[in-house]
Order: sequence, then C-alpha cells, then structure tokens
Amino acid sequence: MSKSATSDTPVAAGTPGYTQNEMMIAAASRALAGARTVFVGVGLPNIACNLARLTVAPDLELIYESGVYGARPARLPLSIGDPTLVTGALSAVSMADLFGLYLQGGHVDVALLGGAQIDRFGNLNTTVIGEYARPKTRLPGSGGAVEIATHAGRLCYIMRLKRRAFVERLDFRTSPGFLDGGEARARLSMPGGGPSLVISDKALFDFGGPDRAMRLTSLHPGVTLEAVRAEVGWPLDVAPDVAQTPPPTAEELRRMRDQLDPNGLYR
Repeated sequence: MSKSATSDTPVAAGTPGYTQNEMMIAAASRALAGARTVFVGVGLPNIACNLARLTVAPDLELIYESGVYGARPARLPLSIGDPTLVTGALSAVSMADLFGLYLQGGHVDVALLGGAQIDRFGNLNTTVIGEYARPKTRLPGSGGAVEIATHAGRLCYIMRLKRRAFVERLDFRTSPGFLDGGEARARLSMPGGGPSLVISDKALFDFGGPDRAMRLTSLHPGVTLEAVRAEVGWPLDVAPDVAQTPPPTAEELRRMRDQLDPNGLYR
C-alpha cells in the first residue's frame, strides 16, 4: 500500500489515496446512516457528522453541547462554542435545556465521541493520565460526556489505535460504556444503549464479544490482525468473519477536501 494510504501525508491532487484521518472520517460518517439526531463531539467527530449530513444521512440533525440543535454550520466549527453553529440552526437553547429536554428526554439517537483512553467494555477516560491526585497529564474532563454516554441511544467512538489509549484498565473512568461488562448497565437502569462501534485508524470494533467486550470486526486496507493486536492492551476478541473496511469513495474525499475541510485542519 502506498504511503498516502497509511499516513496523514496529504496526497497529490488527482492521485488515488487517502490519509488515515480521511479513512476514519469516512467510516464514522457511514455509521450514522439512518440516524435522525447525533450529539457531536469536537475534532474528528465534527467533520464526520457534517460529512454524514451531506452523504448518507441528509435528514441528520446535529446537536452540540453548547445548546445548539439542528446546526447547519457554514464552515467546520473550531469548538462547540463557535458562533457558526448558531447561524441557520433550528434551535439555540441553554445547556440545561439541551441536556434536560433533548438528551435526557431520549431524543438523541447517536453520540459520536472520542477520548484519551478506552477499555475493553467501552468505558472512556477524558480526565487524567496517571494518578488522579498527581496526574502525569490533566485532560479536559467530562464536560457533558457522562450524561451523553448515559442517555444517548447508542455510542460511536473515534480514536487512534495506540496501546496507551486502548488499555486494560483506565486511569480514570470518566464516561460509562458497559462498565464491568455483561448486564452492568441494565442493573443500573441506564437509559442509553451503550457503545456500538469504535472507529480507529486501523480497524473497526463492535461490542459483540463475550460479556459485551470490544471485538474486531473490520480491518482497514493494508492492516494486519497482528498489527491491531499489538496496539490493544488486552486479549482482543475477533469476529468470526473479519471484513475489510471500504476505503473512502471519490465523493466522500471530494466533500472532505473541497467543501468541508479545504485547509486540512482535521483530515
């Protein structure tokens, strides 16, 4: 496989190929096909949701934590507080109303999130790396991610596959996935459906393994099973029939490069 298909180096115009970020963005956008509402995280989730609205989910309503429902950003927002989110949006309300009426009201089909660490049951850490009282790195924290992970109909994560990120034990459990596995969410009467998909730069994972554990379902072109296992901090479950992830289409790449992110800020 060419360097352009396995690194973030932009490819020359008119040549086949794509970056790892473009692979992740395309895969994440396809996961939103058929969804009506999505809670959007910052970074790669942002461009993935906007791509889905232009391709596989034209009726998708984008919801941002700052209080915007039905966002129609003229450009990719730089943060959840970017003024471009408000222009043309269906509704702009307080954060309290957004979480109380929309999210806790059960009106969010999907949430697309990221994190610094994830474990085998889809729990996320966005709080600290290292000991909580004396962390090596202080991360942004939860924001609304705890409530989103608890209430959204299903969760999709987009993260780079690194052993320091896919860990056996989180340094801090910020947002709940399937907790300790099995029926742990159900025993706590959590209303949301929990994690359904992890999109990485090397592979896709679901949570169909024993006891709701993460399971490899698809390898990106040119990636081997051994390469994936080497970056996961626990014995990885593997689906019986591992697929190959379709690469980004010419239309998806055109939308990303020409319309959504011409300056390459995300992709």
